[in-house]
Amino acid sequence: MGDIGKLHMLYTCPFCWKVRSLLEHLGLDYESIQVNPMKTKQLPSAPEWRKVPVWVDSNEEVHVDSTPIMKHIDAVHNNGELWNSPDQERQNKWMEWVDLHMSKGTIPILYGSLGSALKTTTRVSKLENFGFISKRLYAWAGFPVMWGIIAKRRVKKDGRSPKKLWHDLLTEFTSEFNGSEFFGGDKPNLVDLAAFGYVRSISPYPQFSQLEDHDAGMKWYNSVKSTLKV
Repeated sequence: MGDIGKLHMLYTCPFCWKVRSLLEHLGLDYESIQVNPMKTKQLPSAPEWRKVPVWVDSNEEVHVDSTPIMKHIDAVHNNGELWNSPDQERQNKWMEWVDLHMSKGTIPILYGSLGSALKTTTRVSKLENFGFISKRLYAWAGFPVMWGIIAKRRVKKDGRSPKKLWHDLLTEFTSEFNGSEFFGGDKPNLVDLAAFGYVRSISPYPQFSQLEDHDAGMKWYNSVKSTLKV
């Protein structure tokens, strides 16, 4: 086990990227366990919770759900400095905003067209710990499901292109900085790291290029990235 615990995760999961970004920002030593996406019933939190990330700390206590996990790690290993704020109402409001809007935004940009969905599922099949057969099934059967059943509906309901959606999200988020470099002021806080995790989850894919011409968003993203101790 790593010095502080184990992170059961999927490499491509946006919620896992949130927790990984916090751990890397703090420079904490932990063990990363990449699970088989088809065998989540084997997670230490199962059967009650079959989603990643799952955090098992050094006392073998199991923690689930990305934002509570981040708050727990910050409280135990960083005295809560990234979450505690003089304006806790603002902190809570924007963490909820990030978890609602940025999390939903990952599906349209990664799967919002048939071509994008094929690129994404092919990439996911290579990055994740699938079995031999399930890897090929996901690569070729997954993309019409993700595009036709899930992403297509979200894009149609929202009415914006995935690029416009993400540019609007980044504009709304960075406008809340009040002239500072980060949401947290002169250094990133837990809200910054949560938002960064969602954006970072798009970075392994070609679709990330659609975000790169948002100047304020990329300036913030690269500034947070520079704080990671990896």
